[in-house]
Amino acid sequence: MTSAPESATPTPALLIRDLSKSFGDTVAVREATFEVTRGEIVALLGPSGCGKSTTLRMIAGFERPDSGLVLVNGETAVGPDVWQPPERRRVGIVPQDFALFPHLSVAENIAFGLADGHHAWWTRPWRRLRHERPPARVAEMLELVGLRDFGERYPHELSGGEAQRVALARALAPEPAAVLLDEPFSNLDQNLRASLRLAMRRILKAADTAAVFVTHDREEALSLADRVAVMREGRIEQIGPPDDIYYRPETRFIGSFVGDANILPATSVRGGAETELGFVILVNPEEGDDGRSLDVLLRPEQLALKRAEANDAGAGRVINSEYYGHDQVVRVALPSGHRVETRLRTETVWHPDDPVHVIVLDDAVGFPR
Repeated sequence: MTSAPESATPTPALLIRDLSKSFGDTVAVREATFEVTRGEIVALLGPSGCGKSTTLRMIAGFERPDSGLVLVNGETAVGPDVWQPPERRRVGIVPQDFALFPHLSVAENIAFGLADGHHAWWTRPWRRLRHERPPARVAEMLELVGLRDFGERYPHELSGGEAQRVALARALAPEPAAVLLDEPFSNLDQNLRASLRLAMRRILKAADTAAVFVTHDREEALSLADRVAVMREGRIEQIGPPDDIYYRPETRFIGSFVGDANILPATSVRGGAETELGFVILVNPEEGDDGRSLDVLLRPEQLALKRAEANDAGAGRVINSEYYGHDQVVRVALPSGHRVETRLRTETVWHPDDPVHVIVLDDAVGFPR
């Protein structure tokens, strides 16, 4: 009896290989390579000018790359002697300003994203339109984004969050292989962003569509994405799950960019490093190379404080603290003069000049000095 063959690896919804783009003498994107599977959310994270929006525009078809490949569901959209226009790529777009048509209702805006056969519904004269129901897919999309009763409203009657969800529904309506979002929260009030991130993730997961979004906000990337690609000067420096990017950054830039970081001088020893705070275990030790000069990265929440005696020469001193209710940030000057930042619970209140010992709670990351 023959065994059943192993299932083949699913074709990525998006596959990007060595995508590059220059504007004159300025290299905007250098050999960007990554893939996105169906149902996965990937964030392109980086500072302004790092190439993340240009990468998104090349995937969408709004910019022609100088070289590289873009495959959508296994079909070549960009490659040697191949160039598919945006409308043929099966890729949905949610622009930064949402770009809703002000003269169309919410239902009509969503129907605009459907196949040509559905366009007739909203282009018919009003006398006929008012007596006809929108395509079932429109109602399905309204339900998906939590706007079931908003079909007859117009863009000017929507909040920023509602407009964003309509733009997302329009992009998802034709069942694209992937949806691309450019800075999806940049036009929204800061107080709404956290709840809308949760809503966005729920909608994208329910749609089971591959998604790529661009952001310079580390909280957005870490909380919304399944994987984060950190870009710098046109290159993807690291791509991986949010916890890897945060706690196991591969470069000093990533470590500092994706979160608050304490960087201390150290010397490598077997399995870890010696620092002013004592021995720390490294998540990335290099065996057989003891005595190297390192810089060690520790997040504020990886440190704790213990009260010291007033005359303890080896103790640090509290510089200041910031109270946030759920936690507090306490900054400490070490005997060497180096400063560290800790993020602690609020049971203990710390005051300037309190003597303290700083305790390392977790493994650290080391970088060559």
